[in-house]
Amino acid sequence: MKQRLHNLLDKFGHLLKKRSLQFTLSLTFTLVAIAGMIVVTLTLSARFTKTNEKMISEDNQRVLSGINLNLDNYLHNIMRVSDSMYYRVIKSANLDTASDMDTVNKDMALFYNTYSDLLVSVSLFSDDGTVLSSEPLQQLKSSVNVKDQDWFQSAKEKIENVHFSVPHVQNLFVDSNNPYRWVVSLSRSVELTRSGSIYHGVLLVDMNFSGIEQICKNADLGESGYIYLISNDGEIIYHPRQQLIYSNLIHENNLAAATYSDGNHTEIFENEERMISVKTVGYTGWKIVGVVPIKDITANYTELQTYIWFFAFFTIFLLASANLFLSSRIANPIKELEQSVRELEKGNLSAPISIGGSYEVRHLGSALRSMAEQMRKLMDDIVAEQESKRKSEMDALQAQINPHFLYNTLDSIVWMIENEHYDGAIEMVTALAKLFRISLSKGKTVISVKDELEHVRNYLTIQKTRYKNKFIYTMEAEPEVLSCATIKLIVQPLVENAIYHGMEFMDGDGEIHIRAYRKEKDLFIDVVDNGPGMPPEQAQSLFLDSAQKPKTGKGSGVGLRNVNERIQLYFGKEYGLTILSQPDEGTLARIHLPVKTIAEVTGEGGDPV
Repeated sequence: MKQRLHNLLDKFGHLLKKRSLQFTLSLTFTLVAIAGMIVVTLTLSARFTKTNEKMISEDNQRVLSGINLNLDNYLHNIMRVSDSMYYRVIKSANLDTASDMDTVNKDMALFYNTYSDLLVSVSLFSDDGTVLSSEPLQQLKSSVNVKDQDWFQSAKEKIENVHFSVPHVQNLFVDSNNPYRWVVSLSRSVELTRSGSIYHGVLLVDMNFSGIEQICKNADLGESGYIYLISNDGEIIYHPRQQLIYSNLIHENNLAAATYSDGNHTEIFENEERMISVKTVGYTGWKIVGVVPIKDITANYTELQTYIWFFAFFTIFLLASANLFLSSRIANPIKELEQSVRELEKGNLSAPISIGGSYEVRHLGSALRSMAEQMRKLMDDIVAEQESKRKSEMDALQAQINPHFLYNTLDSIVWMIENEHYDGAIEMVTALAKLFRISLSKGKTVISVKDELEHVRNYLTIQKTRYKNKFIYTMEAEPEVLSCATIKLIVQPLVENAIYHGMEFMDGDGEIHIRAYRKEKDLFIDVVDNGPGMPPEQAQSLFLDSAQKPKTGKGSGVGLRNVNERIQLYFGKEYGLTILSQPDEGTLARIHLPVKTIAEVTGEGGDPV
């Protein structure tokens, strides 16, 4: 993904390189405006969606709270009937007497008639399942064993609690008027008094399920939203499509809803995203579940989104028009200035320079005009300076090999041959050939440190033979610096000075040490001798011009000055040559170069010669 984005940005940048400044400014500003408006539009849409979902969630919770309140009232009324029957009638009656039983029957009939719109039947059972009293249904079905009923067992197991069943068809009593009436049963354990002894029985109140159904049916959760009621284990108590669910024609995610806590949740059921609101009903542990498809929520703000996008596109159009106008005001003066620069590129330094536009562009035009005038003034100076520099470089290169050195070397070779010192002669001829080979270097000025040190080694081989082993030398180089770049013939002049000036009064005790090493990003080449040395002020004067240099009678210092100037010419003023010396302590000549390869210096490849 990152690579694809990088390639896309490269193509876009390449496209802009071929276009005008006005096109680039207009396109860039317009793209920024479009991106900004899209971000704002998406942010507003997302915020509106979130706000809308929050409002719908709160509305759903209010609807569920209303249903919960109605169910609480409904169930509370049923519990009140149960409490009244138990505490006012059953608990104080002695069931052994016919009069008390008549009273129980009458009171039960009275309670039933009072709450007949809520109730289907009210019944009292002994602990062995015998019907003691019942209204209005009294005849048990022959196939029914009361003790096997769930409501009866729940009441017997948990004596102190009231128990509510899930909806079911009333299957205890014979009901000729409505044999398939749906009810929800409330059962509780009660204390029965017989002959002064207390026994346990069960009071059963069958409430009309249609009351619960009506409460849930009246809820409004939008066009496709609906409410359903489940028990705490997920069994459906009410559902608007209950018959279809029981027929397995449709399905509901009721088992998962049973695990949800009160509040709002989002789920995906049968490839449909839905908002689920849950509220737990007191006393029973039932859960009211509200379902609203997310598509219904998003449909509510489609019109607003259309308006927002229309406003965004209209704003982008206005911004693009403003960008075109502003970019032309910026780009036109720059175009005129660019035409003037083209004339300068053709070599017409007298071409008029356009000055206009903003302050920065006018300042640039003035600077170009001033630059053109300076260029005209400096052209002659540059030509003269280049000729002078070329002459200096040639003089410095030619001065590296002293003709007297060549004559003396050849005389030494002839003397060795005449005296049949053929090995020494061969060694000197070989060293001289290598010396010239590296000196020429196929016209190259930049060579490797390895080749420069090899050149010095050949030079020292010749000089040591000529001077009859008047001095010894050592040469050290760190392996990582051998491939670094240097200028040819900058170490040999330092060695030559060490021999001619340092070894002049030595008799077999002369020492010259050459060391090449690296410190971080700097390359150093030291040439150290144990000669008589010189005062520090004399060492500093070696880099002065002849007119400024004090008369010492010991060389002109042209070779050292040329080495220093050539280093700074190639690598900059921060590099060069340093001479450190004290009388009777010898001299240290230190070359300071950057750590670079030959390709980095010359911009070319190739192996050093």
